[in-house]
Amino acid sequence: MMSPGVWVLVALQIAMGAFDTLYHHELTERLAWRASQRRELRLHAIRNGIYAILFLVFGWIAVEGAFAIAILALLGIEIVLTLWDFVEEDRTRKLPASERVTHTFLALNYGAILTLLLPKLVDQTTAPTGFEYTPAGYWSVLASVSAVAVFLFGVRDYAASRRLGRPRRAPARDLVSPLPARQRILIAGATGFVGKRLVESLISAGHEVMVVARDPLKAAKLGVPIRIFQDWDQIPSDSRIDAVINLAGESMGEGLWTRARKRVLLSSRLAMTSGAVGLIARLQARPPVLVNASAIGWYGLYDDEVLTEESPGRACFCRDVCVAWEKEAQRAASDVTRVVSLRIGLVFDTDGGLLNRLLLPFEFGLGGPMGTGRQWMSWIARDDLVRLIAHVLATPSLAGPVNATAPAPERNAAFGKKLGRALRRPAILPLPEAPLRALGDFGKELLLGGQYVLPQKAIATGFVFRYPTLEQAFQAFFGKDTPSDPVQSEVGVAQPYTGPT
Repeated sequence: MMSPGVWVLVALQIAMGAFDTLYHHELTERLAWRASQRRELRLHAIRNGIYAILFLVFGWIAVEGAFAIAILALLGIEIVLTLWDFVEEDRTRKLPASERVTHTFLALNYGAILTLLLPKLVDQTTAPTGFEYTPAGYWSVLASVSAVAVFLFGVRDYAASRRLGRPRRAPARDLVSPLPARQRILIAGATGFVGKRLVESLISAGHEVMVVARDPLKAAKLGVPIRIFQDWDQIPSDSRIDAVINLAGESMGEGLWTRARKRVLLSSRLAMTSGAVGLIARLQARPPVLVNASAIGWYGLYDDEVLTEESPGRACFCRDVCVAWEKEAQRAASDVTRVVSLRIGLVFDTDGGLLNRLLLPFEFGLGGPMGTGRQWMSWIARDDLVRLIAHVLATPSLAGPVNATAPAPERNAAFGKKLGRALRRPAILPLPEAPLRALGDFGKELLLGGQYVLPQKAIATGFVFRYPTLEQAFQAFFGKDTPSDPVQSEVGVAQPYTGPT
């Protein structure tokens, strides 16, 4: 039976472990949806199974003889798995400072527990094999609840590792198949959610990738071979570049839109775009194309109107940003260089972006519509966005604004129902409109507003979406095999349009 002092340390260990799991693994890092963390998830699953056994044993019984030896063996295995987990974390992801600090305190506290616990446990190995029922009151209840919790999270982590191990989509190199062989492409924003997948696709297809990145250490993790520049001015004027792709800009979805934040959102886009324009102007041989990110926020807020590249916009903050952004990019247009402004919708995939943020509440049955749920969500699967970028590069007739959205927008309420169905969870808890409106322009434009945007130019030039509907995208995202060829769906080809329903 453990002393009250040891139980206090165990309770502290449980509290820190719960914080690490819920805040880091679930809320911020979202390990269960990152394919790169499959092995880490399996290690967590095994360790959690061991923790469940240890909690139940120490909470209710005293073990002797061979049983005590078995518990010592489990403690030894747990230590080995913990060290292995540290190595795996350092190899596959950059831990935030708070997680490193938490791990340090967990290790120190665990060492203190073992120092107090092991001598008595070793003494018990010499006794005849057996066990004695020794409940410890509230401490036993805490141990039992903790055992159930870690067991359930262990099962979840193991299931997630299996799901992440299933083939879900075509190889990355296939996403850029329209491009001619061995292109030299310069990318800004390469370390972002979309940029990482684009770089992976280009490198795996044998293209030469150059990157402009403020953080060269972060960019170095993208893969090899890439050339990294910290500033546009570092790129020699005699460089041969076949295309410039600028995806850089502070995230619109992080932080409330205070006046200071609005200035940052605008200036970050204009500064990087201005750098791209300046580079193109001084290159001895101008690149044939600049693909510059924009957003469907250019159109402003609409109800059920159908929006194409020819539609007008309505005044709002997002439109102001996008108008200035596209105007700056157009300064690079010339007889040699065409400029394409990709008006990107909500980009979906499981390891980043809006969908990744929604997975936690929806997975635990806490999802539902935002406000009335009638606002339209014009979205695109990340792999289709990468494919569309390659299509734009390979299609000289495309210039000016190009809508980067799937051809089947969804109302917010329908999106929630389909996501819940894909996760086999209810999606019936609405997020009231009043608190969202209290967030100001951020809530009004990003959460409660929307647009019904169609990719008219993309479809008219022969682009066929691999994931034209949410059902097809969710089927791929959540672990089912998908064909390597684009889906020839009736909503993925040009056809007369009758309007949203």
